[in-house]
Amino acid sequence: MRKAFLLTLAVLLVAIVGLAEVKNPDTFITLTIGEPETLDPHYCYETAGGGVILNVYDNLIKYKGDSVTEFEPMIATEVPSIENGLIQDGGTKYIFPIRKGIKFHTGRELTPYDVEYSFERGILFDPAGGPMWMIIEALSGGDYQCLEDWFEAYAGMPYSEAVDENREPTSEEAKAKLIAFYNEVIDPLVEVEGDNVIFTLHAPFAPFMWIISHYAGWSAVLDSEWAKANGTWDGNADGWWKWHDLQPEETPLHSAEAGSGPFKLVEWDRAQQKVILERYDEYWRGPAKLKTVIIWGIDEYSTRKAMLEAGDADMVYVPAQYRDQVINLPGVRVIEGYPTSVIASLHFNWEVREGSEYVGSGKLDGNGIPLNFFSDVHVRKAFAYCYNGEVFINEVLNGLGKLVPTDLPEGYLGFDPTLPVPEFNLQKATEEFKKAFNGELWKKGFKLTLLYNTGNEARQTAAEMLKFFIESINPKFKIEVQGVQWPTYLKAQRAGYMPAFIIGWLADYPDPHNFIATYYSTKGVYASRQGKPFLEFAEKYLDPLIFQAVKEIDPKKREELYIKVQKIVIENAVGVPLYMPLGFHVERTWVKGWYPHPLRSGANYYELSKEE
Repeated sequence: MRKAFLLTLAVLLVAIVGLAEVKNPDTFITLTIGEPETLDPHYCYETAGGGVILNVYDNLIKYKGDSVTEFEPMIATEVPSIENGLIQDGGTKYIFPIRKGIKFHTGRELTPYDVEYSFERGILFDPAGGPMWMIIEALSGGDYQCLEDWFEAYAGMPYSEAVDENREPTSEEAKAKLIAFYNEVIDPLVEVEGDNVIFTLHAPFAPFMWIISHYAGWSAVLDSEWAKANGTWDGNADGWWKWHDLQPEETPLHSAEAGSGPFKLVEWDRAQQKVILERYDEYWRGPAKLKTVIIWGIDEYSTRKAMLEAGDADMVYVPAQYRDQVINLPGVRVIEGYPTSVIASLHFNWEVREGSEYVGSGKLDGNGIPLNFFSDVHVRKAFAYCYNGEVFINEVLNGLGKLVPTDLPEGYLGFDPTLPVPEFNLQKATEEFKKAFNGELWKKGFKLTLLYNTGNEARQTAAEMLKFFIESINPKFKIEVQGVQWPTYLKAQRAGYMPAFIIGWLADYPDPHNFIATYYSTKGVYASRQGKPFLEFAEKYLDPLIFQAVKEIDPKKREELYIKVQKIVIENAVGVPLYMPLGFHVERTWVKGWYPHPLRSGANYYELSKEE
């Protein structure tokens, strides 16, 4: 009897130990959706690529833990402040002493010149639709967000007239102006003095420190020698334009890296949407606890869930609508309800680019839409009235979201809870549709395609919701909902081919300018994706207020200006803020060290480990 009892106890102990055993303790597997568009820090402007970049590159400074207001040194040995004398000249001069002994993954020691090269290369590269507008805006004192505009203001001639389609100067005069632009305008912005790197801004710009902090991949520091040897900008004034506004595949950093971060890139398997990172043992802060990191884009939720349950994945993207399926899973931890700096919204292209395959016939004939379909305010308002935000948040997001009036998160300067949130009203939608195109739209009907990126079930559901309600209003209204891979989605959106697009915005830095200007100004990232008529509207009604606000010192006056902008946006149905998500994170219980940070686009694997 005693022998049988002991045998049973032994079996139970083995079972308990087995349950507690951590699978692959040195390897961390994150399951997400999609894959990066590119790994070039100066081109990447989306979260999939950003989640890789933050682990293979370091920045001058970093956030202190989960704070968004306090910084710690990183590549720099000190965080500049007025008190320590490293911010001077009324907030236009920032001095960063550079740490010695940091090694790039090539084994070469990082120098102050690498910092200067990294920022100058990014500014000169300035790809259309990329993130470098923030650096340009900050260093120009808020005057410019685009290198080509800055060049035109300096040279008195458009960049397109200075450089031909073969990337050659159009004349000796143009070449001289291009070289002088670098020497006299760009080069003085970031300079090396001994062990220091000095940034000189044309005017004070309050968000500067946030724009260059870690998690901002566009401010990562590159190995300049590796970069030059592998075909990026050669560091010279003569010829810099040959590297301006390249496509991602044209840059050597597209699928490689030149960083000094805690992990090295081993492989980017495009066929499997898988990125593999390996620990860099000579990392200056000491090697990471994890040896290997796999970031794997698996678009099918059921596959991700099965791997989570089996312990074959450590961290998994779970759409909020599946909350109840994972909340009580054995061995799984759910962290939810924390604040985010994210807005998901629907925006309209007021003039679709010629050649789009998403507009049907391209005419108002019942088989398509005219390219200027959404330039009619009644169409935009009708679409807005067909979004049922309360149902979406409660049933799709399981309550993990909030309705907000515009593309500005709650808690930011200028957020006004008295402004109206999107209203679901099919009667009003019907009235607006009947007014559109002087009544012709109602008679003839329309047909268009709404895209979503495969695996993003929230966007898919939002598109299908619009389809359902809009088609219920008039049988002549037809919407096709189509899923495509993330790079395809992003490329079609940037090219202006999509008549409307659902997009999310994770804050680059915690200031209203980062949302208001991004969505609504002519210089914003989404401006060109919304068509020429939108640009003309924004230039007349929104830009003056937006750029007055960013230079305004008085917070009260800034707030008033941002509220004015939002009232114009709401009245003209510029976009439909679908929701502000509340955080929802799923991991195995053996994961240690994760915490939410509203400005981080992926996990910081240096802080993570696996242990029960």
